[in-house]
Amino acid sequence: MSILSGKKVLLGVTAGIAAYKAAFLVRGFIKAGAEVRVVMTPEAKEFVTPLTLSTLSKNEVLSTFTQEENENAVWNNHVELGLWADFFVIAPATANTLSKMASGTSDNLLLATYLSAKCPVYFAPAMDLDMYKHPSTHNSFEKLQSFGNIMIPATSGELASGLEGQGRMAEPEDIVAFIEADILSRLPLKDKKVLITAGPTYEAIDPVRFIGNHSSGKMGYALAEAAANLGAQVTLISGPTHLQLKHNLINRINVTSAAEMFEEVKKHYKTVDIAIASAAVADYRPALVADQKIKKKEAALKIDLEPTADILAYIGAEKKKQLLVGFALETENEVANAQGKLQRKNLDLIVLNSLNDKGAGFKTETNKVTFITKYGAVLPQELKPKAEVAQDVFELIQQLLHD
Repeated sequence: MSILSGKKVLLGVTAGIAAYKAAFLVRGFIKAGAEVRVVMTPEAKEFVTPLTLSTLSKNEVLSTFTQEENENAVWNNHVELGLWADFFVIAPATANTLSKMASGTSDNLLLATYLSAKCPVYFAPAMDLDMYKHPSTHNSFEKLQSFGNIMIPATSGELASGLEGQGRMAEPEDIVAFIEADILSRLPLKDKKVLITAGPTYEAIDPVRFIGNHSSGKMGYALAEAAANLGAQVTLISGPTHLQLKHNLINRINVTSAAEMFEEVKKHYKTVDIAIASAAVADYRPALVADQKIKKKEAALKIDLEPTADILAYIGAEKKKQLLVGFALETENEVANAQGKLQRKNLDLIVLNSLNDKGAGFKTETNKVTFITKYGAVLPQELKPKAEVAQDVFELIQQLLHD
């Protein structure tokens, strides 16, 4: 999954020969998981058809302020377009359009949308060599960047005129990569390494039976995705779960038992900045595991159990620079028990779940938690989707990192 996944990208296409690359750029953004809408200058339609871009983007392409619909004029609202987008990408950006952007001219829908946009704006110049070198063009570059716009530099190569030199629009795949890298460079957890454990563990009784619990792993996976979306490099150590998660900043390691999870945690823990133990690790495992399936008998079956390794206690004892977050699932004396666990395990933050709260706990899409910090703050939260709880966890983690 790209950092662009789920983002809304508005692509502005202006009237240059490089406009044909807009089709590949739309496909690149969609492949990255973005939703794409396209706005064109009227003259750009001479270089690439709206039908092509609307087919690829699955959205209507707009180029004028009004359009006819059932014999009535419909206004294409440039303000709504500008507010809709998470990112506005103008590619190709001709010398003419760049000059108008720099001076605040608003004589078409694309320019009006640019002036209304509240989101980051990227522009990828495309023009012939002498136009690119002209002082007025460089003045446009400098002025636009002084406004906070982000320039994707043109490359050198063969130009439409037959000349060789700078002015060729960056290739679509390079534009997507440039924007991804720029977004990552601005994220608050860039260069941070995060370790997250998630899901249940299964402790074997024999080759076909095990001791486990009802954890789905949804909370841990939501935390992993939230961390990656903030720019962190995530190591997700996951017990058995049907969940799937693809993100280019998440390294998923699958384990089955508590012992396997413990070994993987020990391998990675020393190098991370943040560790979150959200897995529901089995507290006990069979002392002896049968080599063959145990046959059913009339007599009662007795299984001797022994404690599994306490992963959270280990990483709490080994903690150096790490910020450590634990989870507590309680049924009685919830806050007192969670506070005791926070102190015993040397945690910076504990996330308390109560099975007494409807909509919280295992297998649900929601969670109702209470945050308890090492400073003694007790912060009850409302019932929320687990993805929102994960975002709340990382907002609090960022505060703790700066304390």
